[in-house]
Amino acid sequence: MFVTEKILIVLASAAAMEGVAWASHKYIMHGFGWGWHRDHHQRHDGFFELNDLYALVGAAMSISMFALGSPLVMEAGAWEPATWIGLGILLYGIIYTLVHDGLVHQRWFRYVPRKGYLKRLVQAHNLHHATHGKEGGVSFGFVIARHPDRLKQELMRQKRLGEAKLRKSRAAEQG
Repeated sequence: MFVTEKILIVLASAAAMEGVAWASHKYIMHGFGWGWHRDHHQRHDGFFELNDLYALVGAAMSISMFALGSPLVMEAGAWEPATWIGLGILLYGIIYTLVHDGLVHQRWFRYVPRKGYLKRLVQAHNLHHATHGKEGGVSFGFVIARHPDRLKQELMRQKRLGEAKLRKSRAAEQG
């Protein structure tokens, strides 16, 4: 397998993980997996969340691919592309950790973007957290974000139709 093929597999796998993450977030985390995800939508003082268990699921996916690509693990023969898929999943996990946990929720560092795409990511995720409970909501992706104005329009549409209950603003909660 050529180096360019390996790089393309890694990049394609990392890109595909945004789709996997979007679907998992919308249909699992805000569905039957809400029990693990709920505390991510609630204020708390602890550093860890039950929601962090989803990172272990992602790690298991990556490790499984590395195992399928390893001739040391697979007696019947390794499937080499699996190694590079596993690396793509790992790359997505690193990006997710830096963007979602680091930038958006500021668990690892303090930086508030004032403009550009990083600001848009933060705004989109804040709008995701604008709903109360697991129903409704917008912006289920983690590194691809629609324009905040469109997300606000979608939230208002969901509210009008009774599909989502919006939280009070943070200023109203504190005041």
